[in-house]
Amino acid sequence: MQKVAIVGYPNVGKSSLINRLTGTREAVVHERPGITRDRKELQCEWNGRRFTLIDTGGVDFEDEDPLAGSIRDQARAGLADAQVAVLVVDARAGVRPGDEEMADLLRRSPVPSIVAANKCDGVAAIPGAAEFHRLGLGEPLAVSAAQGLGSGDLLDRIVALLPDDEDEPEDDTIRLAVIGRPNVGKSSLVNRFLGEERTIVSDVAGTTRDAIDTPLVVDGRRLTLIDTAGIRRQSKVADSVEYYTTLRSHRAAERADVALVVCDAGDGVTTQDLRIAELAMKSGCATALVLNKWDTYEGDEDGLEHERARVAEKLRLRPRVLTASAKTGRHVARLLNEAIALGDRMSGRIPTPELNRFLAEAVQARQPPVGTRRSAGQHRLKLLYMAQIGERPPRFAIQVNSRTRVTRDYAYFLENRLRARYAMDGVPLIVDFVERGERTRRRAA
Repeated sequence: MQKVAIVGYPNVGKSSLINRLTGTREAVVHERPGITRDRKELQCEWNGRRFTLIDTGGVDFEDEDPLAGSIRDQARAGLADAQVAVLVVDARAGVRPGDEEMADLLRRSPVPSIVAANKCDGVAAIPGAAEFHRLGLGEPLAVSAAQGLGSGDLLDRIVALLPDDEDEPEDDTIRLAVIGRPNVGKSSLVNRFLGEERTIVSDVAGTTRDAIDTPLVVDGRRLTLIDTAGIRRQSKVADSVEYYTTLRSHRAAERADVALVVCDAGDGVTTQDLRIAELAMKSGCATALVLNKWDTYEGDEDGLEHERARVAEKLRLRPRVLTASAKTGRHVARLLNEAIALGDRMSGRIPTPELNRFLAEAVQARQPPVGTRRSAGQHRLKLLYMAQIGERPPRFAIQVNSRTRVTRDYAYFLENRLRARYAMDGVPLIVDFVERGERTRRRAA
Protein backbone atom coordinates (compact mmCIF):
# COMPACT_ATOMS: atom_id res chain seq x y z
CA MET A 1 0.00 0.00 0.00
CA GLN A 2 1.24 3.48 -0.85
CA LYS A 3 2.49 5.64 2.00
CA VAL A 4 2.42 9.32 2.94
CA ALA A 5 4.98 10.61 5.48
CA ILE A 6 3.77 13.34 7.85
CA VAL A 7 6.83 15.28 9.05
CA GLY A 8 7.57 18.52 10.83
CA TYR A 9 8.93 20.38 13.84
CA PRO A 10 7.81 19.22 17.35
CA ASN A 11 4.35 20.24 18.53
CA VAL A 12 3.00 21.56 15.22
CA GLY A 13 0.02 19.18 15.42
CA LYS A 14 1.09 16.29 13.19
CA SER A 15 -0.65 13.60 15.25
CA SER A 16 -3.80 15.73 15.62
CA LEU A 17 -3.89 16.21 11.85
CA ILE A 18 -3.49 12.47 11.24
CA ASN A 19 -6.37 11.75 13.62
CA ARG A 20 -8.46 14.24 11.65
CA LEU A 21 -7.54 12.74 8.25
CA THR A 22 -8.10 9.13 9.35
CA GLY A 23 -11.19 9.81 11.47
CA THR A 24 -9.59 8.00 14.42
CA ARG A 25 -7.85 8.76 17.72
CA GLU A 26 -5.04 6.29 17.19
CA ALA A 27 -2.19 8.82 17.21
CA VAL A 28 -1.28 9.98 20.71
CA VAL A 29 -2.08 13.69 21.16
CA HIS A 30 -0.93 15.82 24.07
CA GLU A 31 -0.08 19.47 24.64
CA ARG A 32 3.42 18.44 25.74
CA PRO A 33 5.85 18.48 22.76
CA GLY A 34 7.74 15.33 21.79
CA ILE A 35 5.02 12.78 22.57
CA THR A 36 5.34 10.99 19.20
CA ARG A 37 8.73 9.26 19.03
CA ASP A 38 8.59 6.23 16.74
CA ARG A 39 7.02 6.27 13.31
CA LYS A 40 3.48 4.91 13.31
CA GLU A 41 1.43 3.81 10.30
CA LEU A 42 -2.33 4.37 10.05
CA GLN A 43 -4.75 3.49 7.25
CA CYS A 44 -6.60 6.28 5.45
CA GLU A 45 -9.20 6.29 2.67
CA TRP A 46 -10.34 9.18 0.49
CA ASN A 47 -12.54 9.08 -2.62
CA GLY A 48 -12.00 5.35 -3.01
CA ARG A 49 -8.20 5.51 -2.63
CA ARG A 50 -6.63 3.69 0.30
CA PHE A 51 -3.16 4.63 1.55
CA THR A 52 -1.07 4.68 4.73
CA LEU A 53 -0.19 7.77 6.74
CA ILE A 54 3.17 7.60 8.55
CA ASP A 55 3.11 9.60 11.78
CA THR A 56 6.67 10.59 12.73
CA GLY A 57 8.20 12.25 15.74
CA GLY A 58 8.88 15.99 15.74
CA VAL A 59 12.24 16.71 14.12
CA ASP A 60 14.46 19.27 15.87
CA PHE A 61 17.87 19.48 14.18
CA GLU A 62 19.31 21.57 17.01
CA ASP A 63 18.47 19.15 19.83
CA GLU A 64 21.62 17.20 20.79
CA ASP A 65 19.79 14.69 23.01
CA PRO A 66 20.46 11.08 21.82
CA LEU A 67 16.72 10.36 21.82
CA ALA A 68 16.14 13.38 19.54
CA GLY A 69 18.73 11.91 17.18
CA SER A 70 16.83 8.62 17.11
CA ILE A 71 13.61 10.48 16.34
CA ARG A 72 15.29 12.24 13.41
CA ASP A 73 16.50 8.88 12.08
CA GLN A 74 12.99 7.45 12.32
CA ALA A 75 11.55 10.46 10.46
CA ARG A 76 14.13 10.07 7.68
CA ALA A 77 13.35 6.35 7.42
CA GLY A 78 9.62 7.12 7.17
CA LEU A 79 10.35 9.65 4.42
CA ALA A 80 12.44 7.11 2.50
CA ASP A 81 9.53 4.65 2.66
CA ALA A 82 6.91 7.12 1.37
CA GLN A 83 5.56 8.16 -2.04
CA VAL A 84 4.36 11.59 -0.80
CA ALA A 85 5.49 13.84 2.07
CA VAL A 86 3.43 16.37 4.02
CA LEU A 87 5.38 19.02 5.92
CA VAL A 88 3.20 20.26 8.78
CA VAL A 89 4.00 23.76 10.06
CA ASP A 90 2.45 26.00 12.72
CA ALA A 91 0.71 28.91 10.97
CA ARG A 92 0.44 30.84 14.23
CA ALA A 93 4.19 30.67 14.91
CA GLY A 94 5.25 31.51 11.36
CA VAL A 95 8.33 30.13 9.61
CA ARG A 96 10.91 28.81 12.08
CA PRO A 97 14.49 27.61 11.45
CA GLY A 98 13.38 24.00 11.94
CA ASP A 99 10.78 24.40 9.17
CA GLU A 100 13.44 25.70 6.77
CA GLU A 101 15.79 22.77 7.53
CA MET A 102 12.97 20.26 6.97
CA ALA A 103 11.99 22.01 3.74
CA ASP A 104 15.60 21.84 2.55
CA LEU A 105 15.62 18.09 3.21
CA LEU A 106 12.37 17.66 1.26
CA ARG A 107 13.54 19.76 -1.70
CA ARG A 108 16.50 17.42 -2.11
CA SER A 109 14.23 14.37 -1.89
CA PRO A 110 12.61 12.81 -4.99
CA VAL A 111 9.34 12.51 -3.05
CA PRO A 112 6.69 15.14 -3.97
CA SER A 113 5.87 17.37 -0.98
CA ILE A 114 2.94 19.38 0.37
CA VAL A 115 3.09 22.14 3.00
CA ALA A 116 0.16 21.99 5.45
CA ALA A 117 -0.06 25.19 7.51
CA ASN A 118 -1.82 23.86 10.59
CA LYS A 119 -3.65 25.73 13.39
CA CYS A 120 -5.56 28.01 10.99
CA ASP A 121 -8.56 27.68 13.27
CA GLY A 122 -10.57 30.49 11.72
CA VAL A 123 -11.02 32.36 8.44
CA ALA A 124 -8.94 35.27 9.75
CA ALA A 125 -5.91 32.98 10.19
CA ILE A 126 -5.89 31.67 6.60
CA PRO A 127 -3.78 34.50 5.07
CA GLY A 128 -0.99 33.60 7.49
CA ALA A 129 -0.38 30.41 5.51
CA ALA A 130 1.00 32.46 2.61
CA GLU A 131 4.22 33.10 4.55
CA PHE A 132 5.25 29.48 3.96
CA HIS A 133 5.68 30.09 0.20
CA ARG A 134 9.29 30.91 1.09
CA LEU A 135 9.94 27.25 1.91
CA GLY A 136 9.99 26.54 -1.83
CA LEU A 137 7.59 23.58 -1.74
CA GLY A 138 4.70 25.10 -3.67
CA GLU A 139 1.36 26.52 -2.57
CA PRO A 140 0.84 26.02 1.21
CA LEU A 141 -2.54 24.67 2.30
CA ALA A 142 -4.26 26.28 5.29
CA VAL A 143 -5.62 23.52 7.54
CA SER A 144 -6.95 23.10 11.05
CA ALA A 145 -6.62 19.73 12.74
CA ALA A 146 -8.83 21.02 15.55
CA GLN A 147 -11.67 22.39 13.36
CA GLY A 148 -11.29 20.24 10.24
CA LEU A 149 -10.78 23.25 7.97
CA GLY A 150 -8.94 22.36 4.76
CA SER A 151 -8.64 18.63 5.54
CA GLY A 152 -10.58 17.68 2.39
CA ASP A 153 -8.37 19.88 0.22
CA LEU A 154 -5.27 18.31 1.77
CA LEU A 155 -6.55 14.79 1.09
CA ASP A 156 -7.41 15.78 -2.50
CA ARG A 157 -3.85 16.98 -3.07
CA ILE A 158 -2.36 13.84 -1.46
CA VAL A 159 -4.43 11.56 -3.70
CA ALA A 160 -3.49 13.61 -6.78
CA LEU A 161 0.22 13.11 -6.04
CA LEU A 162 0.04 9.40 -5.26
CA PRO A 163 1.03 7.03 -8.08
CA ASP A 164 -1.62 4.74 -9.53
CA ASP A 165 -2.74 1.84 -7.35
CA GLU A 166 -1.68 -1.71 -8.09
CA ASP A 167 -3.91 -4.68 -7.43
CA GLU A 168 -3.11 -6.19 -4.05
CA PRO A 169 -3.36 -9.91 -3.30
CA GLU A 170 -5.80 -11.18 -0.70
CA ASP A 171 -4.49 -10.35 2.74
CA ASP A 172 -3.47 -13.38 4.81
CA THR A 173 -1.20 -11.39 7.12
CA ILE A 174 -0.85 -12.52 10.74
CA ARG A 175 -1.12 -9.55 13.10
CA LEU A 176 1.39 -10.04 15.93
CA ALA A 177 1.24 -7.79 19.00
CA VAL A 178 4.34 -7.55 21.20
CA ILE A 179 3.04 -6.48 24.62
CA GLY A 180 4.18 -6.45 28.22
CA ARG A 181 5.27 -4.35 31.16
CA PRO A 182 7.49 -1.30 30.53
CA ASN A 183 11.20 -1.87 29.97
CA VAL A 184 11.16 -5.64 29.54
CA GLY A 185 12.74 -5.39 26.08
CA LYS A 186 9.75 -5.29 23.73
CA SER A 187 11.26 -2.80 21.28
CA SER A 188 14.63 -4.58 21.37
CA LEU A 189 12.85 -7.81 20.49
CA VAL A 190 10.99 -6.16 17.59
CA ASN A 191 14.26 -4.71 16.29
CA ARG A 192 15.82 -8.18 16.49
CA PHE A 193 12.87 -9.60 14.55
CA LEU A 194 13.37 -6.98 11.84
CA GLY A 195 17.15 -6.94 11.81
CA GLU A 196 17.19 -3.15 12.07
CA GLU A 197 16.64 -0.33 14.55
CA ARG A 198 13.00 0.10 13.50
CA THR A 199 11.75 1.29 16.91
CA ILE A 200 13.57 3.48 19.40
CA VAL A 201 15.26 1.60 22.25
CA SER A 202 16.21 3.37 25.46
CA ASP A 203 17.05 2.46 29.05
CA VAL A 204 14.31 4.88 30.07
CA ALA A 205 11.09 2.97 30.80
CA GLY A 206 8.14 4.09 28.70
CA THR A 207 10.09 5.23 25.61
CA THR A 208 7.54 3.61 23.30
CA ARG A 209 4.26 5.52 23.52
CA ASP A 210 2.34 4.48 20.40
CA ALA A 211 1.45 1.12 18.95
CA ILE A 212 3.77 0.85 15.93
CA ASP A 213 2.75 -1.38 13.00
CA THR A 214 5.61 -2.81 10.92
CA PRO A 215 5.37 -5.34 8.06
CA LEU A 216 7.64 -8.40 8.09
CA VAL A 217 8.03 -11.47 5.84
CA VAL A 218 9.29 -14.72 7.38
CA ASP A 219 9.86 -17.66 5.00
CA GLY A 220 7.24 -16.28 2.66
CA ARG A 221 4.70 -15.61 5.41
CA ARG A 222 3.54 -12.03 5.98
CA LEU A 223 3.26 -10.62 9.48
CA THR A 224 2.48 -7.20 10.88
CA LEU A 225 4.41 -6.48 14.08
CA ILE A 226 2.67 -4.26 16.60
CA ASP A 227 5.14 -2.86 19.17
CA THR A 228 3.23 -1.30 22.04
CA ALA A 229 3.67 1.00 25.00
CA GLY A 230 4.34 -0.82 28.28
CA ILE A 231 1.23 -1.73 30.26
CA ARG A 232 1.36 -0.87 33.96
CA ARG A 233 -1.09 -1.45 36.76
CA GLN A 234 -3.66 1.34 36.78
CA SER A 235 -2.46 2.63 40.15
CA LYS A 236 0.98 3.27 38.62
CA VAL A 237 -0.21 5.27 35.61
CA ALA A 238 1.47 8.56 36.54
CA ASP A 239 0.01 10.98 34.02
CA SER A 240 -2.46 11.35 31.19
CA VAL A 241 0.16 10.47 28.56
CA GLU A 242 0.74 7.05 30.06
CA TYR A 243 -3.00 6.54 30.54
CA TYR A 244 -3.71 7.02 26.84
CA THR A 245 -0.74 4.98 25.67
CA THR A 246 -1.85 2.14 27.96
CA LEU A 247 -5.28 2.37 26.36
CA ARG A 248 -3.69 1.99 22.93
CA SER A 249 -1.79 -1.09 24.09
CA HIS A 250 -5.10 -2.66 25.03
CA ARG A 251 -6.45 -1.80 21.58
CA ALA A 252 -3.36 -3.35 19.97
CA ALA A 253 -4.20 -6.65 21.65
CA GLU A 254 -7.81 -6.37 20.47
CA ARG A 255 -6.82 -6.05 16.80
CA ALA A 256 -4.07 -8.70 16.81
CA ASP A 257 -4.30 -12.39 15.95
CA VAL A 258 -1.33 -13.39 18.10
CA ALA A 259 0.22 -11.75 21.17
CA LEU A 260 3.68 -12.33 22.60
CA VAL A 261 3.67 -11.24 26.24
CA VAL A 262 7.26 -10.23 26.96
CA CYS A 263 8.50 -10.80 30.53
CA ASP A 264 11.86 -10.15 32.17
CA ALA A 265 13.61 -13.47 32.82
CA GLY A 266 15.25 -11.96 35.91
CA ASP A 267 11.82 -11.27 37.44
CA GLY A 268 10.14 -14.45 36.22
CA VAL A 269 6.46 -14.36 35.29
CA THR A 270 5.02 -11.68 37.57
CA THR A 271 1.42 -11.17 38.60
CA GLN A 272 1.21 -8.23 36.18
CA ASP A 273 2.54 -10.42 33.34
CA LEU A 274 -0.27 -12.88 34.06
CA ARG A 275 -2.81 -10.02 33.96
CA ILE A 276 -1.51 -8.87 30.59
CA ALA A 277 -1.66 -12.41 29.19
CA GLU A 278 -5.23 -12.70 30.46
CA LEU A 279 -6.06 -9.38 28.77
CA ALA A 280 -4.67 -10.64 25.44
CA MET A 281 -6.56 -13.91 25.58
CA LYS A 282 -9.82 -12.20 26.54
CA SER A 283 -9.28 -9.96 23.51
CA GLY A 284 -9.29 -13.07 21.32
CA CYS A 285 -5.51 -13.34 20.77
CA ALA A 286 -3.60 -16.57 20.57
CA THR A 287 -0.95 -15.96 23.22
CA ALA A 288 2.50 -17.10 24.31
CA LEU A 289 4.71 -15.74 27.10
CA VAL A 290 8.34 -14.90 26.39
CA LEU A 291 11.00 -14.78 29.10
CA ASN A 292 13.27 -12.19 27.50
CA LYS A 293 16.82 -11.36 28.66
CA TRP A 294 17.44 -15.11 29.01
CA ASP A 295 21.18 -14.42 28.70
CA THR A 296 21.00 -12.86 32.19
CA TYR A 297 18.96 -15.69 33.78
CA GLU A 298 20.81 -17.27 36.69
CA GLY A 299 18.37 -20.05 37.53
CA ASP A 300 18.26 -23.64 36.31
CA GLU A 301 15.88 -25.80 34.27
CA ASP A 302 13.82 -26.56 37.37
CA GLY A 303 13.14 -22.84 37.77
CA LEU A 304 11.86 -22.63 34.19
CA GLU A 305 9.61 -25.64 34.69
CA HIS A 306 8.25 -24.02 37.85
CA GLU A 307 7.31 -20.90 35.84
CA ARG A 308 5.60 -23.02 33.19
CA ALA A 309 3.63 -24.95 35.78
CA ARG A 310 2.57 -21.71 37.46
CA VAL A 311 1.32 -20.27 34.17
CA ALA A 312 -0.60 -23.46 33.38
CA GLU A 313 -2.21 -23.30 36.82
CA LYS A 314 -3.11 -19.59 36.70
CA LEU A 315 -4.22 -19.19 33.08
CA ARG A 316 -7.06 -21.28 31.76
CA LEU A 317 -5.83 -21.18 28.14
CA ARG A 318 -2.44 -22.58 29.24
CA PRO A 319 -0.17 -20.52 26.94
CA ARG A 320 3.36 -21.73 26.29
CA VAL A 321 6.29 -20.11 28.11
CA LEU A 322 9.24 -19.58 25.78
CA THR A 323 12.74 -18.21 26.38
CA ALA A 324 14.68 -15.74 24.24
CA SER A 325 17.31 -13.03 24.31
CA ALA A 326 16.78 -9.93 22.19
CA LYS A 327 20.38 -8.95 22.99
CA THR A 328 22.08 -12.11 21.69
CA GLY A 329 19.38 -13.28 19.27
CA ARG A 330 19.01 -16.66 21.00
CA HIS A 331 15.70 -18.38 20.13
CA VAL A 332 14.34 -15.24 18.44
CA ALA A 333 13.64 -17.06 15.16
CA ARG A 334 11.76 -19.70 17.15
CA LEU A 335 9.46 -17.01 18.53
CA LEU A 336 8.44 -15.96 15.03
CA ASN A 337 7.85 -19.59 14.02
CA GLU A 338 5.68 -20.06 17.11
CA ALA A 339 3.73 -16.89 16.29
CA ILE A 340 3.07 -18.14 12.74
CA ALA A 341 1.96 -21.53 14.07
CA LEU A 342 -0.42 -19.84 16.54
CA GLY A 343 -1.80 -17.66 13.75
CA ASP A 344 -2.41 -20.73 11.59
CA ARG A 345 -4.24 -22.46 14.43
CA MET A 346 -6.40 -19.38 14.91
CA SER A 347 -7.55 -19.46 11.27
CA GLY A 348 -7.35 -23.18 10.53
CA ARG A 349 -10.27 -25.60 10.29
CA ILE A 350 -10.51 -29.17 11.58
CA PRO A 351 -12.52 -31.59 9.38
CA THR A 352 -15.86 -32.66 10.85
CA PRO A 353 -15.14 -36.44 10.68
CA GLU A 354 -11.94 -35.91 12.65
CA LEU A 355 -13.78 -33.85 15.27
CA ASN A 356 -16.38 -36.57 15.73
CA ARG A 357 -13.65 -39.19 16.21
CA PHE A 358 -12.16 -36.88 18.84
CA LEU A 359 -15.59 -36.58 20.51
CA ALA A 360 -16.05 -40.35 20.66
CA GLU A 361 -12.60 -40.81 22.19
CA ALA A 362 -13.27 -38.09 24.76
CA VAL A 363 -16.53 -39.75 25.81
CA GLN A 364 -14.77 -43.08 26.10
CA ALA A 365 -12.03 -41.52 28.24
CA ARG A 366 -14.53 -39.84 30.58
CA GLN A 367 -18.22 -40.52 30.63
CA PRO A 368 -20.53 -37.46 30.54
CA PRO A 369 -22.21 -36.53 33.83
CA VAL A 370 -25.51 -37.99 35.00
CA GLY A 371 -28.34 -35.51 35.52
CA THR A 372 -30.99 -35.55 38.23
CA ARG A 373 -33.94 -35.99 35.84
CA ARG A 374 -34.84 -39.50 34.73
CA SER A 375 -37.56 -38.87 32.16
CA ALA A 376 -37.68 -41.39 29.26
CA GLY A 377 -34.43 -42.91 30.49
CA GLN A 378 -32.38 -39.93 29.21
CA HIS A 379 -30.78 -39.05 32.51
CA ARG A 380 -27.20 -38.89 31.19
CA LEU A 381 -25.73 -36.13 29.00
CA LYS A 382 -25.22 -37.39 25.46
CA LEU A 383 -22.79 -35.81 23.01
CA LEU A 384 -24.22 -36.45 19.55
CA TYR A 385 -22.24 -34.51 16.96
CA MET A 386 -19.39 -31.98 16.68
CA ALA A 387 -18.37 -29.49 13.97
CA GLN A 388 -16.27 -26.35 13.64
CA ILE A 389 -18.44 -23.34 12.85
CA GLY A 390 -15.93 -20.46 12.92
CA GLU A 391 -12.33 -19.32 13.14
CA ARG A 392 -10.26 -16.40 14.47
CA PRO A 393 -10.79 -17.64 17.17
CA PRO A 394 -11.81 -21.26 16.47
CA ARG A 395 -15.44 -21.95 17.36
CA PHE A 396 -17.03 -25.38 17.72
CA ALA A 397 -20.59 -26.60 18.16
CA ILE A 398 -21.41 -29.85 20.00
CA GLN A 399 -24.95 -31.16 19.64
CA VAL A 400 -26.27 -32.59 22.93
CA ASN A 401 -29.51 -34.11 24.14
CA SER A 402 -29.87 -31.52 26.92
CA ARG A 403 -27.84 -28.38 27.62
CA THR A 404 -28.96 -28.33 31.24
CA ARG A 405 -26.94 -31.48 31.85
CA VAL A 406 -23.66 -29.90 30.67
CA THR A 407 -21.56 -29.15 33.76
CA ARG A 408 -18.79 -26.58 33.83
CA ASP A 409 -16.32 -29.26 34.87
CA TYR A 410 -17.13 -31.46 31.86
CA ALA A 411 -17.08 -28.48 29.48
CA TYR A 412 -13.56 -27.59 30.74
CA PHE A 413 -12.53 -31.23 30.31
CA LEU A 414 -13.58 -31.20 26.65
CA GLU A 415 -11.97 -27.82 26.02
CA ASN A 416 -8.64 -28.84 27.57
CA ARG A 417 -8.62 -32.16 25.73
CA LEU A 418 -9.36 -30.36 22.45
CA ARG A 419 -6.54 -27.90 23.16
CA ALA A 420 -4.08 -30.72 23.89
CA ARG A 421 -5.15 -32.81 20.87
CA TYR A 422 -4.69 -30.04 18.31
CA ALA A 423 -1.75 -28.14 19.91
CA MET A 424 -3.87 -25.11 20.76
CA ASP A 425 -2.12 -24.03 23.96
CA GLY A 426 -2.80 -20.32 24.35
CA VAL A 427 -5.45 -20.28 21.58
CA PRO A 428 -8.90 -19.01 22.62
CA LEU A 429 -11.51 -21.66 21.91
CA ILE A 430 -15.28 -21.23 21.93
CA VAL A 431 -17.37 -24.36 22.44
CA ASP A 432 -21.14 -24.04 22.04
CA PHE A 433 -23.42 -26.78 23.35
CA VAL A 434 -26.48 -26.88 21.10
CA GLU A 435 -29.52 -28.87 22.15
CA ARG A 436 -30.82 -31.31 19.56
CA GLY A 437 -33.60 -29.79 17.49
CA GLU A 438 -32.82 -26.23 18.67
CA ARG A 439 -31.79 -24.97 15.22
CA THR A 440 -34.90 -26.47 13.66
CA ARG A 441 -37.11 -24.73 16.23
CA ARG A 442 -35.34 -21.42 15.56
CA ARG A 443 -35.89 -21.69 11.81
CA ALA A 444 -39.56 -22.53 12.34
CA ALA A 445 -39.99 -19.49 14.60
